[in-house]
Amino acid sequence: MDDLLRQVPRKHFLPREVRDRAAEDAPVPIGHGQTNSQPSTVRRMLELLEVRAGDRVLDVGCGSGWTTALLHRLAGPGGRVLAVERVPELVAEARRNTAGYGLGADCILQAEPGVLGVPGEAPFDRILVSAMAGRAPSELFSQLAPGGVLVGPWNGMMHRVRRLGSRQGAPLDLEITTHGRYSFVPLIE
Repeated sequence: MDDLLRQVPRKHFLPREVRDRAAEDAPVPIGHGQTNSQPSTVRRMLELLEVRAGDRVLDVGCGSGWTTALLHRLAGPGGRVLAVERVPELVAEARRNTAGYGLGADCILQAEPGVLGVPGEAPFDRILVSAMAGRAPSELFSQLAPGGVLVGPWNGMMHRVRRLGSRQGAPLDLEITTHGRYSFVPLIE
């Protein structure tokens, strides 16, 4: 994980005026009331997510694109990463920031109002949620492929959700575990 974080430096995803804070293990503001999550939190979430080469991955609340670029490296050339963001200015920023990491502008999507995730592109092998929901994001659970994993915070706790079962369309059978208290900006739904 250390090599990955060196290959995709956080400072490239921060506004110029706060790049000197890139090495801090703290959230850093990126504008519009949003933050770039602290590196130890991002590391833990990626460890829990267990992205494999070739995975189809959804990054919900991509902010300035740092986690999107990290996920792209983990999924490798045979994988596919899609990211969604609600704030239009951050969508544009994430597209600029990720261009040098092999991601096209079509990988960073403007989130649709009232829609969580990208149901039309489902199923996903992995889903990362980088904002605090007030409830379990069940709309995203149904976007997981069988065996897929979602990692994200709700109700103040980090959760890991694995979809059990072997076929798409079967009733959802989920294994949900908690992994400590975390603080994030609110998920905009």
